[in-house]
Amino acid sequence: MSDGARPDPDALLARVQQEEAKAARGKLKIFFGASAGVGKTYAMLGAARSQQETGADVLIGVVETHGRKETEALVAGLERLAPHEIPYRGQILKEFDLDAALARRPALILMDELAHSNVIGSRHPKRWQDIDELLAAGIDVYSTVNVQHLETLNDVVSGIAGIRVWETVPDHVFDAADEVVLVDLPPDELLQRLKEGKVYLPQQAERAIRNFFRKGNLIALRELALRRTADRVDEDMLAWRRETSVESVWQTRDALLVCIGSGAGAERLVRTGARLSGKLEAPWHAIHVETQESVRHTEAQRQRIVRALELAASLGAETATLARPDPVAATIEYARRANLSRILVGRDHPRPWRPWYRSVADRIGHAAPDLDVIQVARSEDSRQAAVAVREIPTEDWPAYAKAAGICAAATALTMPLAGVIELTNIAMFFLLAVVLAAVRLGRGPAVAAAFFAVAAFDFFFVAPRFTFAVNDMQYLMTFAVMLTVALIIGQLTARYKRQADVARQREARAHALYGMSRDLSAALMPEQIVEAAEHFLAIEFDAGAALILTDAEDRLRPPLFATKAGIGGRPAVDDGIARWTFDHGEAAGLGTDTLPGSPLLYLPLRAPMRTRGVLVVAPRDPLAVQGPEARRQLDTFAALVAIAVERMHYVDVAQATTVQMESEQLRNSLLAAMSHDLRTPLTALVGLADALRLTRPPLSTEQDELARAVRDESLRMSALVGKLLDMARLQAGRIQLNRQWQPLEEVVGSALKTVESALATRRVDIQLDADLPLVEFDAVLIERVLANLLENTAKYTPDGSRIVIGARNAGDMVEVRVEDDGPGLPRGREEDIFRKFERGEKESATPGVGLGLAICRTIVEAHGGRIRAENVEPHGARMLFTLPRGVPPTVEQEAAA
Repeated sequence: MSDGARPDPDALLARVQQEEAKAARGKLKIFFGASAGVGKTYAMLGAARSQQETGADVLIGVVETHGRKETEALVAGLERLAPHEIPYRGQILKEFDLDAALARRPALILMDELAHSNVIGSRHPKRWQDIDELLAAGIDVYSTVNVQHLETLNDVVSGIAGIRVWETVPDHVFDAADEVVLVDLPPDELLQRLKEGKVYLPQQAERAIRNFFRKGNLIALRELALRRTADRVDEDMLAWRRETSVESVWQTRDALLVCIGSGAGAERLVRTGARLSGKLEAPWHAIHVETQESVRHTEAQRQRIVRALELAASLGAETATLARPDPVAATIEYARRANLSRILVGRDHPRPWRPWYRSVADRIGHAAPDLDVIQVARSEDSRQAAVAVREIPTEDWPAYAKAAGICAAATALTMPLAGVIELTNIAMFFLLAVVLAAVRLGRGPAVAAAFFAVAAFDFFFVAPRFTFAVNDMQYLMTFAVMLTVALIIGQLTARYKRQADVARQREARAHALYGMSRDLSAALMPEQIVEAAEHFLAIEFDAGAALILTDAEDRLRPPLFATKAGIGGRPAVDDGIARWTFDHGEAAGLGTDTLPGSPLLYLPLRAPMRTRGVLVVAPRDPLAVQGPEARRQLDTFAALVAIAVERMHYVDVAQATTVQMESEQLRNSLLAAMSHDLRTPLTALVGLADALRLTRPPLSTEQDELARAVRDESLRMSALVGKLLDMARLQAGRIQLNRQWQPLEEVVGSALKTVESALATRRVDIQLDADLPLVEFDAVLIERVLANLLENTAKYTPDGSRIVIGARNAGDMVEVRVEDDGPGLPRGREEDIFRKFERGEKESATPGVGLGLAICRTIVEAHGGRIRAENVEPHGARMLFTLPRGVPPTVEQEAAA
């Protein structure tokens, strides 16, 4: 803000209200680190004890010491909140008690592990949401988080370390923190702490060093944490500059601003800026300033500006188009607002006939000596283009003729007044003519009108009349002043008219975008979206529209048109150009670098998740969609249409999911009811069959076989009904896991005994690794998994087949496999067989309903594992499932318990 400018009262009021709301809210302080073990919790506890020493009421909500003695020592003396116990799958889990913390209402509460996911049954699914409620209650919070838990960096860390972190925090939570403290530790020191057992237990530490905690990973994570902290500090600095209205640029980091003009060297300037930004590893911006002269730009110049801005955006720049009367002032204002210390401009051509002329670089350097100005040489083509631009276009001559006509009309009106009123009053009429020319015709004709007015005043009214001679030399001063005043008035009038026109256009376009976004927000069908698009484009650009959306397989559908044919009828869409636009995510057709000869403009519908289709714009006047401002508005419009299409897609997905869930729930209820109703008669059939076989006198051989068949089929049907009931219970979540630490060998033996009769004609080999640890699982359910897998293998393999049951350590999981040398699985259906009521062979005569493997998947995933199937070369199938390895309790811990 300049010294003479008054602050905006509305802005001041909003700022005061924001500060009041912020004062009533608690403060969040995050201790940020590159990885576990750098000392975040230790630093948080140290800061909390310092607060306690000053008299603050400090409460521990959640603190994970991980058995570190120095961390546990800092916990001593701090009040700890009792955890909230939540039953979950047969276990009692301890979570943070949010209601108790709100009732206790301390001044400061410690909440370790910001990214933690709460157990099902808690009020919020994530701990950061608990913290947000604490902050809203006016309670200050200290928390910790690692860089890999930030949402936008999660995939980056996954690519570096090869391990996906599933618990994440939205970046806006991190950015909204009142203070971020970076807790840093060099990689070598962190590795030494690991080896000394100060981060994990020795066995875990050795595994961690081999996997996640490799030195290269730690260096990369440290750089990410330092960069993310630097970005936040930079944002804080910019916010403080805006709040305190600091005008000077602080060169805290390299940043570049590229000024794009209409010259032929614009793209070269952008590429130079991109190279400098890459060498400096600095952010960069690219801007174009629209002035009054912009209305005189040719189509080639407008296209050049659009291409340069698109090129800058594709190379990673933040782009903007500004409307200001003075490009130098606009550039300096933008640079200071964004704290950009270096400005890149094209070198102006020498003008020996205008010795007073100063280049843009000189003017920026004179007005802002705190900014570095870099000039880039222009090519020969740009110099030729500059000469062509200085020539007045032929189509402007009518405006100059009209300016001469306005001055002639003023002369005709004032001729009868000669000798009646003073010459000074007559001069006012000519000044009025200059103002009228400026308002109606623009700057150039206004300048011409000023000269015409002075000449007419001299020729027709100053003695001797009807000659340019002057008797009194004082009139020369009058002519000079009159010309100067006319020029100044004409220029100011033309400038303010241009600014008013630009403001009016932007207001109209903003109003149109608001109306269009309102219509799109209410659209529930593609036809409604294309109607809204047609209406907007017809009003703003005198253009028609077509909408090309994708199907479930990302194939473009036939184009959609408005119900009533718009401007020029329905556009003839080129499928090839539309496909190219969709595949590359770039605009094509009219006014672009790709197939510019097309009469239509094709814009990709880029939504937040993916590209949703193509918008086709068919303008009646091609120039209407080729200016920088027009292209920016069209891109905004395409983005709004893409969001509307994506919203419509997710509405359909939500409706389909709701129907599927209701259908699944109905089917499970029906299965449960049928299973209960069928079990009683099946049990009675088994009992009756056994009773028949025990009757006296004994049954004949044929009758005994029939009774045995009835019994066997009843037992098989009872087993199928049992599976239906188990699936219904699992789907309803009514089965709770009874997890116990136990050896895997025992459950393998009990599963083999369960299916002993089915495996009687197969050879079974057991290959369990000798170093298998104790695993925490529900023995009954995992026995059911193994039994189902073995039973399924026996069904689809011939007599005499070999079946292998194996188990081994696989990182932090234990992998169990059931393998056979039978015919194998149908190609391409390895995943389908785990769905409910799916079978390996569609027309198989093997009995079954296709629930055994679905039950296996549900049970394994409830344990936190995964199950899959694959073929074995040259023939055979392999079923594999994993269980979390965990850390078994030691003998000392068991004795203490």
